[in-house]
Amino acid sequence: MKRITLTLLLGLTVMGSWAGDEIRLLVGTYTDSGSHGIYSLSFNQENGRASLLDSLEVKNPSYLNLSQGGRYIYAVSENSDATAALNAIRFKPKTGKMKLLNTVLTHGEDPCYVETNGELALTANYTGGSMTVFPILKGGRLGKATAVCRGHQSGERPQQSSAHIHMARFLSDGRILATDFSADQVLRFGVNGSEVSYEGVAGKVEKNSGPRHIELSKDEKRVYVMSELAGTVTVFANEHGTLKHLQTVASDSVNGGGGADIHLSPDGRFLYSSNRLKADGISIFKVNPVNGLLTKVGYQLTGIHPRNFCITPNGKYLLCACRDSNLIQVYRIDSETGMLTNTHQDIVLKKPVCVKTLLLP
Repeated sequence: MKRITLTLLLGLTVMGSWAGDEIRLLVGTYTDSGSHGIYSLSFNQENGRASLLDSLEVKNPSYLNLSQGGRYIYAVSENSDATAALNAIRFKPKTGKMKLLNTVLTHGEDPCYVETNGELALTANYTGGSMTVFPILKGGRLGKATAVCRGHQSGERPQQSSAHIHMARFLSDGRILATDFSADQVLRFGVNGSEVSYEGVAGKVEKNSGPRHIELSKDEKRVYVMSELAGTVTVFANEHGTLKHLQTVASDSVNGGGGADIHLSPDGRFLYSSNRLKADGISIFKVNPVNGLLTKVGYQLTGIHPRNFCITPNGKYLLCACRDSNLIQVYRIDSETGMLTNTHQDIVLKKPVCVKTLLLP
C-alpha cells in the first residue's frame, strides 16, 4: 500500500511535483491529536498523487471554504465554548502559502460549516443552534457578526433535544438554504445587501431524520438533502425556493445513524453520500437525467468515520477524509458506472475532516 505521509517540514515534496493537471487541496482537521490545523497540498488529478505545500496553525478548523478565485480561505474553529470563531486566511494558490488575516467570534458554539458569496460569510453553529452572518471587508478580512439566526427544535431523537443548524448554503438568486437539524426541515433566508431575513420553511424531511448537508444540481432545479439520523437522501424539486418532495432513499442500510456528506459528480450523473458509525462507507447513486431521481448502484467501504469528501474537478477522483483512520483515501471513479476503486495512495494526516479542491488559474 502506498501512503503519502505529510509532515510539518513545510515545503517538503513527498512524491515529487507535476506540471499540467495540478490542483490545490485544502484540508481541515481536528487539532486535539497533534494536527497543526489547515494543510495545503498539490494534487495531480491525473495520477492521484499529492505533495505538501504549507500548513497553518488554527484550532479545530473542521470546515473551510474558499472565495471565488481562491485568494481567501474561511475556516471555522469548532470550539464548544465562547471561543468558537471564524478565521479569514490569505491564500496564494500558486505556492500554497497561507497567512491568517483575522478571527471573529461566531456567538454560537461548535461552528461546523462555513459558506461565502464574496460579500458575506455564514457559519452554521451546531451546538449554538444558529447561523451567524459576517460581512467580508476589503482585503478578505471579516467584520464582526451582523446577525445570528436561530434554528428550531421539534424532533424526538436525543440528538434533537436542542436546536442545531448544520449547514447554510447560498443559492444563485442570493437566498440561503439552511438545514434545521432538530426540526427536520430546511429553512430559507432572504438577502438584501448585508441584511439577512428569515423567509420561512423551504421544505421538510421525514420526522426524526436530522437533515445535515445539502447538494444542488447545477441548474438548482433539484436539491438533495443528506439526513444524518435516518441515513437517507431526500430529493426535492426546487420551485423558486420552495422544496417539493420527490423521493427519499436509503444511504445507510444498517441504521448506523451517521449520515455525513453528499456530493454530485461534476457531470451530474452520479451522487455520493458518506455514512459513519456502522459499515463506514460511501453510497453510490445514479441520477436520472430527466427528473433527478436516484437509483442506488453501489456501496464502497472506507476507512473509519468518513466525515467529509470531495470530488476532483475533472471527475476522476474522490478524496475521502476518514477522521479516525487519520488519512484521506484516494478513490478512482469509473466514469461509466460511478464505482470507486481504492488507489491506496493514502494521504496521512491527523484527524482530517474537510477536503476542498481549487483549480489553478
